Order: sequence, then C-alpha cells, then structure tokens
Amino acid sequence: MKSILAVLLLTIASLLFPSSPGWGYSQARPGADFDLLTISGQVRTPQGKGVREAQVRFFLEGQALEAETETSAKGTFRAELRLPRGSLPSARLEVQIEKPSFTTLRHAVERLLPAPEAPGQPAGFLAHQPLVLERAVTPALWIASLVLLGVYVLIALELMHRTLAALLGGSLLLAISYTAGTFDPGYFILSYHDAMAAIDLNVVFLLMAMMIIVGVMKRTGVFQWMAYKSFQMARGNVPVLAALLMVLTALASAFLDNVTTMLLIIPVTVEIALTLKINPLALLMPQVFASNVGGTATLIGDPPNIMIGSFAKLSFLDFVSNLGLVCLICLGLTVVYYLFWYRRDYQRAQVEDVPRMIAHLRQAFAITDARLLTYSLVILGTVIAMFIMHGTLHMEPSIAALIGASALVAISRVDIVEMLEREVEWPTLIFFMFLFVVVPGAEETGLIQMIADQARDLSRGSLPLAIVIVLWVSAIASAFIDNIPFTATMLPIVAYLNQVTPGAESGILWWSLALGACLGGNGTMIGASANVVTVGLAEKAGYPISFLQYMKAAFPPMLLTLLVCTAWLLWVAP
Repeated sequence: MKSILAVLLLTIASLLFPSSPGWGYSQARPGADFDLLTISGQVRTPQGKGVREAQVRFFLEGQALEAETETSAKGTFRAELRLPRGSLPSARLEVQIEKPSFTTLRHAVERLLPAPEAPGQPAGFLAHQPLVLERAVTPALWIASLVLLGVYVLIALELMHRTLAALLGGSLLLAISYTAGTFDPGYFILSYHDAMAAIDLNVVFLLMAMMIIVGVMKRTGVFQWMAYKSFQMARGNVPVLAALLMVLTALASAFLDNVTTMLLIIPVTVEIALTLKINPLALLMPQVFASNVGGTATLIGDPPNIMIGSFAKLSFLDFVSNLGLVCLICLGLTVVYYLFWYRRDYQRAQVEDVPRMIAHLRQAFAITDARLLTYSLVILGTVIAMFIMHGTLHMEPSIAALIGASALVAISRVDIVEMLEREVEWPTLIFFMFLFVVVPGAEETGLIQMIADQARDLSRGSLPLAIVIVLWVSAIASAFIDNIPFTATMLPIVAYLNQVTPGAESGILWWSLALGACLGGNGTMIGASANVVTVGLAEKAGYPISFLQYMKAAFPPMLLTLLVCTAWLLWVAP
C-alpha cells in the first residue's frame, strides 16, 4: 500500500512541476549495496528554448560520477545514478551542463522532498530546481557572424554566384568546427548532425517538384498562348493590354514559380512590344512587379513563403486567407501606378493591323499539345487541392507536389533524366541547402538570439510596433540583398518575437515577414530572383536597364504597396 502511495505521490509531484528542469527519485533495491537515483530534467536558455545536445555530468561531494548523458532536441535529459547506500539526503549532489557557445553551469540539487518510506528500504527523494544555460561570447560567435555577413556581401555585390557563396560559407563553418573546434570548444560552431538536420527538405523537395510540373507544362505552350489571348482581348488598346499582362502574370505566379513564369512569358511580351513599336521595358517592368505581388499571396508563389510556411507549419489556406485580399489590393494599386508611369510609352505605340497581328500570334503561340495540357491542369489542380487540405491530411506540401510531379512525368512519358537535367534548377536547390547550414551556425553561436533580443527591446512588447519593424526592416533589407537569405535569417527571430510579444500568438508577424520580404524584393533589380531574370533577358534582347533606372521605376510603387500592407496589418492585428 505504501509503495502505491509513493508512486501516486511521485506522479502528483511531476504534474505539479511539468516544466521542471530537474527531479530525482532514490529507491534502494532489496539486497543492493547502493541507492539508485533516477534523475531527469530540462535545460533551457534564458528565453525559454530547450538546449539540445548539451553534455550533462553529475558530481557527488565534488567527485565526478561515471554516469553522464546529453540533452535531447527539447533540452530534456534522463540518467540513472548508483550512489553509496544512505548517502542522501546529506550528500551534496551537483549537475553540470556544458555546451560550446554557452557558459558551463554547475548547480546543486536542492529542495529535497521526502517520499514515503517502504519497509526495509530507505526513503526516496524528490528534487526540483530550474536549470538555465547562459550564452557565452566565444570565437565561434565572431566566426559565424563574419561568415553570415560575408555570404550576404558576396551575394549583394554579385562578387560570386549566390550558390557558391552559400556553399563556401556552409563548408567553412563545418571545417572550422571539426579542426579548431576539435581542440578548443570555443571554436566549435555547428555539428555535422545539426547541419544536416537544419536542411529543410520540405522546402527543397517542394521547389524541385514544382519545377518538374512547370517544366512539363511549358511543353504545351500554354504560357505563350495566355499572352496571345491577352493581346486578343485588348484589341490593340495598349493600356488594357498592359493591365491584362500584369494580372495574367500575377495569377500564374500565385500558383507556379514566379521566376519560371517570367522566363516563359518574357519572349512573348518582347515580341508584342516590338510589334507595337514601344520599349519592351514598359511592359516587362509592370509584369515582374506583378509577379512578385501575385507570388506573395500563396504558399508556393515565392520562395520566402515556402520557407516561412515550412518553418512555421502554415498551410496553403493560411497564406491565401491572410494575404490574398491585401495582395489583390496591392495588385490593383500596381496596375494603376504603372499605367500612369508608362502612359507616354503607351501613347506612342503604333497599333497597325490588329487582326493581322492577332492571326500571327494565334499561329505562333498556339497550344502545342492539348492532351498533355489537360493532364497537366488536372494534376496541378489535384496538387493544389491537396495543398488546401493540408490541415486535414497532415501532409507536408512537398509530399503533394512530389506526388503530382511523379504522376505527371509518368503519364506524359517525358524522359525523367532530361527533366532533372534541364528543368530542375540544381544551383537554386543547393543554394537553399547550404543557406540552411549558414543561418543555423549563427543561431547556434547566439548571434540570432542577440538580434532577436534587440528587436524585442526595440518593439518594447508592442505588437503594432513589432509589426512595423518586421515589415519595414524585411522590406528594405530584401530590396538590397537577396530576400531568400534574409528570410532564412529572420525565421528564428520572428518565431521568438511571436513568443514574447503579447497578441502575436495569432501569427501576424509571419505575415509581416512574408509581405516585407516578397514585396520589398520589388524595390531593386537584385531584390528577387524574378527581377534578375527579367533584367538579364531584357539585356539579351537589346534593352539593358541600369540599377538606378530599375530602382526609379520600382522603388516608389514598392513603398506604396508597403504602406498599404502596413495599414492592413495594423487593422487586422488582434
């Protein structure tokens, strides 16, 4: 009866201290010459985040015990200690926690509570105390900070291809960890296991699968056909044509990759512009801006959204319901702005023999494979339906995309090797993979937490101020550096702000980050991948545009859309 009572008391105590970082229960085995102490707990940072893979050692009266363990992914640990019989409660038992980039913590097990005694056995003991591990400024922190900054500089100044910059940065972090870090823990930045675990395969596989789906669809000529239909609907009215092309591009970018959308639609746009005797940039600039606006509305429309959705476990419907309307408003504002900005170019257009031009475009940009287009649309619709049912199916978006991509390749009988070689942008995928290594290096050494604490202090616990800070800092930064690495850096920061800012539990700061990173990327030619592609193809067609020219045409409407987003977010904030 007393044994049952002891178990019940221990269970009640564990319920009373659910967040207990450490507790222990001592019970002797009949005939044994030792006490068996089972001790478990949780180690956290001052911000309440569990510290994983920390070494846990135990000391009795200052002497190290043989037993040791390490914390789990959530910072919990558990160990069984054989102590001299009758040593507790008078003996001094200590727990020591060690991990690179943290100060070593050695804490005495205190506040022992006696458990009911059983016949022939000494009393057990219950202990409870908080274990908080403080950050330490080590060489690893400075190295991780310099590597992250170096990757940003190489990408922003285009001194090196962004994939090579990320590859170099990630490899350097691991190399230092396993050379200098082997001899001095102060130089250990990131373990190989942590680096591999940090690579978000949901993002990588989702991008790869959508690339394959779009690669098959483009063989049908559907994108060029849609551009021709826009010209046909406009009937020679250039402003109407520009508006239709913007809407078409935004719609396509919402459900497909905006970079691929621009790659496919730019050649048709250039041909139409030359036929109308106007500068192709008068149509291309509004289109690329609209592609980024449209891509902001959905989970799969823009790479930053894919990263945010995967990190924060947000569904396709979450993005559409929270960002769809504001993106639609921004698209309307974009159309009005560019129709005014390029009004003189549109007025100079020479519209001659519209029926003949329509006939030419009908023949040049007809659907080349109607059956394959039917298969593609059915499978794409099925994939989007699975995206929408994400919450019900508990299925990662990448699984739905992989199912659709493999089924479409199988049905279309397209050569899978050719698809993987020509349609999958492996440099982009490798860029993502090593970017996911560089950023956790900065997180593991404490840099990201330092930035997050500064953002928390700056917002002073105010949700409206936090919304404005995340939105505008993301937007301005994304305009001048690639918005993908910036988003990767901001993910843990926004996650922390969601925890410490009252009212942010709704996830509104994720929408601030998405709008800032995606729409802010519109500001300059290097802010988003679609911008870079458009500038490159325009230059190839003989219409180069300088950095300042691009900024002059894109930065003002970017600021206008951000003002709309600011008002929207503050209005819907809880």
